[in-house]
Amino acid sequence: MTYPKIPLAQSILQIFLAKGITTIIISPGSRNAPLTIGFASNPDFQCYSIADERCAAFFALGIAQQTCKPTVLVCTSGSALLNYYPAFAEAFYSQIPLIVVSADRPQSKIDIGDGQTIRQENVFANHSLYNANLVETVSEENDQKINEAINTAIDKKGPVHINAPFEEPLYETVSELSVKSTVFASAKVPQIIDTKELQQYANLWNNATRKLILIGVNEPNAIAEETIEAFGSDESVVVMTENTSNVCHPSFISNIDTVITPFTTEDFEVFRPEILITFGGMVVSKRIKAFLRKYKPKHHWHIDTLRAYDTFGCLTQHFEVDPNTFFKAFLPLTTRIESDYFSQLNVVKALRKEKHEIYLSKIPFSDFKVFEQVIATLPKSSQLQISNSSAIRYAQLIPIDPSIEVYCNRGTSGIDGSTSTAIGAAVSSNRRNAKQTVFITGDVGFLYDSNAFWNNYIPKNFKIILINNGGGGIFRILPGHEETPVFNTFFETSHNLTAEHLAKMYGLDYAVAKDEMSLTKGLDFLYAQNDKPAILEVFTPTLDNNAILLQYFKELV
Repeated sequence: MTYPKIPLAQSILQIFLAKGITTIIISPGSRNAPLTIGFASNPDFQCYSIADERCAAFFALGIAQQTCKPTVLVCTSGSALLNYYPAFAEAFYSQIPLIVVSADRPQSKIDIGDGQTIRQENVFANHSLYNANLVETVSEENDQKINEAINTAIDKKGPVHINAPFEEPLYETVSELSVKSTVFASAKVPQIIDTKELQQYANLWNNATRKLILIGVNEPNAIAEETIEAFGSDESVVVMTENTSNVCHPSFISNIDTVITPFTTEDFEVFRPEILITFGGMVVSKRIKAFLRKYKPKHHWHIDTLRAYDTFGCLTQHFEVDPNTFFKAFLPLTTRIESDYFSQLNVVKALRKEKHEIYLSKIPFSDFKVFEQVIATLPKSSQLQISNSSAIRYAQLIPIDPSIEVYCNRGTSGIDGSTSTAIGAAVSSNRRNAKQTVFITGDVGFLYDSNAFWNNYIPKNFKIILINNGGGGIFRILPGHEETPVFNTFFETSHNLTAEHLAKMYGLDYAVAKDEMSLTKGLDFLYAQNDKPAILEVFTPTLDNNAILLQYFKELV
């Protein structure tokens, strides 16, 4: 076996391997050579080489999103490390475990004018759950910090940073380890819920006739079926989900904006819940957030092992357990109460569904029409990755088959790494269960992250549906939009670019759709073969899309 000669690098490798952290994303460089040699020379590690650090970090995020285990990022010193920050922040807010290991110059070389040198220690301090600033010499303190970083990433589900200084020579190797590192387990405390304390909340629940459950981002199959069924049959409970919640039931409301946007002040007062329960990650719908901030419930309980954001300014209780543990203890304490809360909303839901179908049947080819057709033809039991901005918002308006797993980077809601994340997720998914991965994206996000294709790991069955409306179409539906040179240049980022030559450069199959007939043919083409990854680029009318979407909400009444 080949090992790096530098003892600190040996310590990092040993501890990672002992703790089962074996997926490593390496960006080429010189200062990180001891780590690169060690990881890449050991067959127990699964290593990927991705040159662009920003893409590498989102690729790692996609893998960790799927495995729910820490993925390791390794980079050289200097500005390389800073390119990890967008994905690092996304991991923090989406509670995805990432471990960044940055190679550094020794402290004596910092701030003296040496090349490729910045202040790397604690550089992610605002979003890092733990910062391990190591020293060059092997020490028990170093081992403790490395262990603590790994344990924190696992237990607290988020990103950590290990900064490791290496002095030259960097490329020397040995055939045997010269150090024996210490490994210690996490001191994670088991989840406990006090049933007696829970009874007071059950009493409030049992006397409330209007209970709203709002579910944010969740991993697929995260919520127990018996919990879902219990809420689906309670007439005093309305459950609102989003496609990214990966929770489905016929009685739940999954198209929140469609249902509540046409509400009058009187409607909102009637719908106002006495008790709001939330769990899961970020919520896409701005309308539900605005509603709950204005029409605050008396009680807002959030269920999460780690965090409780006071999103609506009315949080009254944080239950620090996972939802299944909470509801397993809570539901036996509850009793049914007579209520028309669900039935009233269910009538509205049925009306909106009818209006929705009528409207979509008569609109011309546009973003909205494309999403209807694209989502309806997604392969069953596939994985759907969606980019941010208008793509995820349109997707919330269309029902998605319950067999499909849905993902989107909603932690920071940025467009910067959606493609890289989708590719990383597809790689992981293919390794585990060979699921088909489909990625729906807009043109600006696609172009922004085009370096995502600069790697050798894109699965052959990876499919991209690129909706090109000539710029940032979402800005056309925001307040203050005016058709001016300033808007077109600095907000919408109008362009005439396509993905055709990029697809050719990276060896991807490519097809175009410009109307409903060519879209049908394009989708058939997209799913017909799995010999190489493919892009279907769909061109929609820039100036019509916003008017069609805004009119939709007017015709739902």
